[in-house]
Amino acid sequence: MPRPRSAQVSLEDTPFYHCVSRTVRRAFLCGIDHYFLLINMGQSFEHRRGWVEQRLLRLSRVFAIDIAAYAVMSNHLHVVLRIDAETAQAWSSNEVVHQWHQLFKGTLLTQKFAKGEPIAGYELDSLNDTIAEYRRRLLDISWFMRALNEPIARQANKEDNCTGPLLYEIAGRAL
Repeated sequence: MPRPRSAQVSLEDTPFYHCVSRTVRRAFLCGIDHYFLLINMGQSFEHRRGWVEQRLLRLSRVFAIDIAAYAVMSNHLHVVLRIDAETAQAWSSNEVVHQWHQLFKGTLLTQKFAKGEPIAGYELDSLNDTIAEYRRRLLDISWFMRALNEPIARQANKEDNCTGPLLYEIAGRAL
């Protein structure tokens, strides 16, 4: 029976983790689709490899997670990640909010904080809790993989004129 990631990730043991995401509905992540060769004339999806590479580079600048290695295959991808807890703990509250807002909208309170607007005393506990949560998420493999897979699926779905997931994570283990 699969164990939740929280039971699998132990930064005390190792900061390195191998994750795999696989496509659904016989979709091609990249390469030439020979399955529908007669219908699509062997449509090439090789340009999607660039989508994955660009997204990985962007995520490595936002999360406190480094990419040690990756491989983009025709119907799945492998990513070896290194969680950098020291960097995330060294970030100030402003840096945490800035990092988070590079990918996600945040809350009205964090947007207000990011703009340097005054924060009322009764809002401070909520703001500090939110910043602590963002700091945890910026170290979280699940959030990293979500931020990798969802935008790629949206682009591919637009291109394929369909809806639904394209990639789902099938494995994650310590190295």
